[in-house]
Amino acid sequence: MQSGLARLVSGRWATAPAGPCTGRWGVVQNTLGNSGSAMDRQPISAGTIDADEIARFSRVSGQWWDPRGPMAALHKFNPVRLAYIRDRTAAHFGRDPKRLDSLAGLRMLDIGCGGGILSEPLARLGASVVGADPSDRNIEVARHHAAQSGLAIDYRNTSAEALAEADEQFDVVLAMEVVEHVTDVGLFVEVAASMVKPGGLLFIATLNRTAKSFALAIVGAEYILRWLPRGTHQWDKFVTPNELEIAIAQGGMQIAGETGVIYNLLADRWQLSADMDVNYMVVAGKGA
Repeated sequence: MQSGLARLVSGRWATAPAGPCTGRWGVVQNTLGNSGSAMDRQPISAGTIDADEIARFSRVSGQWWDPRGPMAALHKFNPVRLAYIRDRTAAHFGRDPKRLDSLAGLRMLDIGCGGGILSEPLARLGASVVGADPSDRNIEVARHHAAQSGLAIDYRNTSAEALAEADEQFDVVLAMEVVEHVTDVGLFVEVAASMVKPGGLLFIATLNRTAKSFALAIVGAEYILRWLPRGTHQWDKFVTPNELEIAIAQGGMQIAGETGVIYNLLADRWQLSADMDVNYMVVAGKGA
């Protein structure tokens, strides 16, 4: 039987029926037309965007919600990152993390939201979520799935730079599995930090640049186990905790917590760990 968090992540509490554009697992097929008018889209500043990375994720946009497809590893990773965000945010803002509306009243930005795998459970916890992605295909999928799930999420086909230029501000900004795909980590973190309100939080999840991460995250995950499509990651774009800490400090924020994340083969799940050699997450705070 699924735990409350697992049901929240998978959308089992959503009451809207599946529509004709969803497959066996609620997968949005590549038959969608352009969703949203031109007014829904904001200008996309090239900034730190890597066009090749956007094209790579756009090609699998129709399979974002397939737990056995190219995003299978992300679906397995989702519960642990959601719990970390929920618990740290609740503690910071004086909330009870066990409440189903523990994030109510908080405005959150999910940068690089993809098909909305993280945005949706955050919305179910009561947050007012803006999901931003420079891939129009990803945003089409995210909007369609949110509508099918009965969720009101503000999805935008735009970049972090464009949002910052528009002076958008949030209680919590999320850059989960994003910084290893941008062209300039320092600039990207500075832009993300600029959108955090005083007293707010910035969460970043990424991969450490170590020999261990090359062996496990690229050779193991992409070539041997085939958890991810080949070419998903480039090892030289991985970011060390020290590099990330420097970028966060330059963005005017301070590290408030960090944790490694490892895959437990026996339990078949991801879990928090002191081991930050491969996957890790960081939360930073901005002074009031």
